[in-house]
Amino acid sequence: MIHKGRVIRESWRVVVLLDVLKGMFIKKHSLICSYAHASVSASSHLKAAISFGLCTIEASDPPCRSAVKRVLKLLVINEVNVNCNFQKDSWKTILLLAYQSLGVVYGDLSISPLYVYTSTFAEDIEHSETNEEIFGTLSFVFWTLTLVPLFKYVFVVLRADDNGEGGTFALYSLICRHAKVSLLPNRQHSDEALSTYKMEEPPAKMNSMVKLLLEKYKALHTALLIVVLLGTCMVIGDGLLTPAISVFSAVSGLEVSMSKKHHQYAVIPITCFILVCLFALQHYGTHRVGFLFAPIVLAWLLCISTFGLYNIFKWNPHIYKALSPYYMFKFLKKTRISGWMSLGGILLCITGSEAMFADLGHFSYMAIQIAFTFLVYPALILAYMGQAAYLSNHHHLQISFYASVPGLAVMTVMLVTTCLTSLVIILCWHKPPIIALCFLLFFGSIELLYFSASLMKFCEGAWFPILLALFLMIIMFLWHYASIKKYEYDLHNKVSLDWLLALGPSLGIARVPGIGLVFTDLTTGIPANFSRFVTNLPAYHRILVFVCVKSVPVPHVPVAERYLVGRVGPPEHRSYRCIVRYGYRDVHQDIDSFESELVEKLSDFIQYDWYRARASNVSNNEDDGSCSNESSGHRLTVIGTMGLCEDSLQLASVSDVVEIDAPLGTRERRVRFAIDGDNEHDNDTESVTVHHQMQQELEDLYAGQESGIAFILGHSHVRAKPGSSVFKKLALNYGYNFLRRNCRGPDVALKVPPVSLLEVGMVYVL
Repeated sequence: MIHKGRVIRESWRVVVLLDVLKGMFIKKHSLICSYAHASVSASSHLKAAISFGLCTIEASDPPCRSAVKRVLKLLVINEVNVNCNFQKDSWKTILLLAYQSLGVVYGDLSISPLYVYTSTFAEDIEHSETNEEIFGTLSFVFWTLTLVPLFKYVFVVLRADDNGEGGTFALYSLICRHAKVSLLPNRQHSDEALSTYKMEEPPAKMNSMVKLLLEKYKALHTALLIVVLLGTCMVIGDGLLTPAISVFSAVSGLEVSMSKKHHQYAVIPITCFILVCLFALQHYGTHRVGFLFAPIVLAWLLCISTFGLYNIFKWNPHIYKALSPYYMFKFLKKTRISGWMSLGGILLCITGSEAMFADLGHFSYMAIQIAFTFLVYPALILAYMGQAAYLSNHHHLQISFYASVPGLAVMTVMLVTTCLTSLVIILCWHKPPIIALCFLLFFGSIELLYFSASLMKFCEGAWFPILLALFLMIIMFLWHYASIKKYEYDLHNKVSLDWLLALGPSLGIARVPGIGLVFTDLTTGIPANFSRFVTNLPAYHRILVFVCVKSVPVPHVPVAERYLVGRVGPPEHRSYRCIVRYGYRDVHQDIDSFESELVEKLSDFIQYDWYRARASNVSNNEDDGSCSNESSGHRLTVIGTMGLCEDSLQLASVSDVVEIDAPLGTRERRVRFAIDGDNEHDNDTESVTVHHQMQQELEDLYAGQESGIAFILGHSHVRAKPGSSVFKKLALNYGYNFLRRNCRGPDVALKVPPVSLLEVGMVYVL
């Protein structure tokens, strides 16, 4: 029987051996890289086995072949076990998620039957004996529910997920990764090496004109960002209004059993009480809320579908004929302008559809698809048909359910989603532009029809979500604009590495014990706030780390790939650069002690860097560029630990990325692996010296940690440069500075102890 820990140890020794062999070039490196990335997750064992097995073709050493065969056998066995367990549990998990989604995703969509018909016939529409108005409304409701939530969202839009995440930002993230349209600063080529940075390569010789057009004009980048911000702000507006509308409409049903006098004073207090209770439960988490409300929504759907069947068979068994699109045209022909305005009430039947995509990250594509297709959709259709059957014999609406504000914000979000999905079809799925155009025209025309009808009610309350969205969009765009300008200012005013290396006792500058963490938005160079710090206080710490906390256009960055670490200057200077990467769905407070985590990563990097230098010296690999002094400022290393720790074996995953200043065509990526606790040292003098230098650097690092860690952050004040327009002065001098003073800074996000915080005042003249 194969001993797993020994196989892992030997296999990684083979990787290190292959890595330092002279003549190991890019092709073989890519194979080892594939093995390394695949071995991080248990579900990729087979890919790992294939990649690692291919390496044996070029490995002529019998011990290498023997170790590889054992690894292949172990990985294949594990793969079979993982697949068997996954097939057993997958359907259980999907059905459980589908059940939970009922209580989170479909609440708003499920209660639409309460107010759709009442809102539709609130206009100047009179019922005729032929019931053409009832049949036309049912036909509109049926085809709207079928085309928008079912065909558009369930079958198309839900597939445009970003690593399982949905929503407007997910679509924008996908587009930014496949086309150079992002306005975010400090973008690096190393971000593309993230395992979550998934990109589908286009077919050979296929270069979309749409992509070239988008990348060429910066004005289109700004327009795309504005559209995304508009959709996001409309979602916020919809989230503000929808709970109040839905609960109020549901509580309004009490008027059946209460007098008008009592009903008037009971509805609003009861609605407020229910809303307070609902929002008080939010902090318990999505899964608990889902389990709590899922049985309620399930019981509701079963009830309305049962009542719908009852009304169909009792009052009008031939109501199914109204599903024909013919009745839609007949309805509009007869009612004309009143019928067109009534579409604002019909669109309420699809409010909540956007939640299927926005909440995709909490569940899964399959779970949401199953829940809507096999339960929610048929239940709603039966409910609407049953209501229409009843109204065809009772033309008076007894219960006055209504929506106080039209669903205008919802239609805006749907239009934004349609436009962005059209770009995803071209840029990400690499489909012909004609397909995207057909998608845009078909669903866009439907949504524009409802949107135009909603605009007619602008003065009746639809102005509120529009005004709220515009206010939020101005705030977001102002923050983004000022952040970009500040980054450009920092980039222009950064100081050189030679300036840092020249600092010393000869200039009256001392180095004090401890670790100084200088936070900056720059990924290269020395930030201006540090030069200002040294100018005013002629001393800095013996261990100096330039920290950049940046956002990457992916939902999540795995912890093992979060830290990019490199040197700034030669090893004896004890200066480093650390780039901490987060996705747009990551929580920045996921580390109990940021400084301890950072020191651990620096320790891993130091051991790796000296190990690489020693391996290079042993193998005489002159083209490796392992001299730390040469690579300072250019090479960054991904540092992360993996969970293979049998036989007390700790593996540090590291990968070199030559960065920033090199032209794109000459960029090179290398992957290395370091094994902690390797007791097999070379006996030559050079290796002993290298080992001693590594130990000395580690001792300095830990001594600095014991002395204390200081967080050096810039305290910025923005001012518009002389001669700027009045609008720019108001936006920067007052608007942005007000937002900055009232927003949480990086010290809060990183849990910086107040006694360890040093703020450097900076005035940005933009």
